[in-house]
Amino acid sequence: MIPIENFLILSALLFAIGFYGVMARRSAILILMSVELMLAAVAINFIAFATYLDADAFSGLVFALFVITVAAAEVGLALGIVLRLYRERRTANVDEADSLKW
Repeated sequence: MIPIENFLILSALLFAIGFYGVMARRSAILILMSVELMLAAVAINFIAFATYLDADAFSGLVFALFVITVAAAEVGLALGIVLRLYRERRTANVDEADSLKW
């Protein structure tokens, strides 16, 4: 059996890469991809802890499914916003979307 530390290290690396991507990038699409990496890291943590520490092992899996569902909804909504931004401003740069007035 693979030790839980391996999953936690993988999750920490994915989360760190995603966090760096959110902080360093200016393109809205790349920021969305970085947020998805962070959500994948959270889902890996939930599944790892559910498998290794929980007796019935379903509570962590249910939370992981909720994370995946929220990630899918977030991508759909955010892509709609990015497309609207691109149509209005001709760029997907988040620095161009600093005002609420269109």
